[in-house]
Parts: sequence; C-alpha cells; structure tokens
Amino acid sequence: MADTDNTPRRDGIRVSNTGGNVTIGDHNTVTSTVTGNQPSRDPLQEELLQAIRRLRTDLGGVVASERTTALDAELSDAEDEIEGTGRADTGRLTRLRRALADAGAVTGILASGVAVGQAVGALLGG
Repeated sequence: MADTDNTPRRDGIRVSNTGGNVTIGDHNTVTSTVTGNQPSRDPLQEELLQAIRRLRTDLGGVVASERTTALDAELSDAEDEIEGTGRADTGRLTRLRRALADAGAVTGILASGVAVGQAVGALLGG
C-alpha cells in the first residue's frame, strides 16, 4: 500500500505472489480453488482416493497394531501418489491390496476398508 505520493506506508500490508487464496483477519474461511497444477484423474482413481481418505480417518478410531500402521503407511503413500501424478500405479495398488489383506480383520469390518478393496480390485481388473 502506498500514499498518493508513492511513499510506502509503514502501517500497510503487502501481499504478493500468493498462488491461491489469501484472507486476513479473524474468523475467515479459505477454500482452495487452485487447480492449475493438479493432474487430472480418471473416475476410478478419484473413487480410490476418496475411499483411502475415509479409511485413514476410520483407522484413527481403532487400536493401532503393526498391521494397521503398515496399512496406514501404504494408504498414505497411495494418497500422495494419486495426488501427485493423478494415479496409483500397478505396483502401488498391489502393495495396497496386500496391506489390506494383512490387516484383514480390521478392514473387513470397516465399510471404508471394503470400499478401498473394491476400488483397488476394479483398477487391477480383478
């Protein structure tokens, strides 16, 4: 901000190169609308991503074990891969399927676990 004589004001706020939304003050809500750098996803990959997010949330409510911790790590890696590249590759899907099977008792009773398994199966063709 500057006065009319182009002298910078000391009490002003300057914001530049935000790359997205900016809000200043109390009680603001920001919704990201930046889409330029996000890879496009096919509907099955998007379905898998949403199911992964639900399962990770649901896993937060169960008693952690070695298998659920390993599953959460695979889910996190798959989520990062889909967000970064637009898709989870076959190797990632295979590891995710194995982690789901290893944590079977937990994922079998969670609807979100079943949804991830179905989405992985659809993407792997079986």
